[in-house]
Amino acid sequence: MNRGASIVIFLGACWAQGVAAQQDGGSLTETQLLGRRLLAQSCGVCHLPVALNAKTYGPPLNKAAAAGNDDVMRAFIVNGTPRMPAFKYHLQPAEIDAIIAYVRTVPVPPAAPAAR
Repeated sequence: MNRGASIVIFLGACWAQGVAAQQDGGSLTETQLLGRRLLAQSCGVCHLPVALNAKTYGPPLNKAAAAGNDDVMRAFIVNGTPRMPAFKYHLQPAEIDAIIAYVRTVPVPPAAPAAR
């Protein structure tokens, strides 16, 4: 096995462990756990892949989403966009804050290696 393939396999295994740690809620607060549940219920259909490496309709949600700005993310959730519904009548302000708190714990996935 060449060195490049070994690195890709190693990075994939590390990323999978990080995702698994986030999914089991290891060190998440109660607010972040609520946010994770609400995200899965209200946002997951567009923002969470149904399978590893599957495409999503909306952008991935992680700590870099909305350029790391909580107010921008809150505005997107509350008011929606041309491609996203507004949730101002569906979610309470504390629930929106919980979603943002959870999203800020999700690590940015590593960049895909360049094709040769």
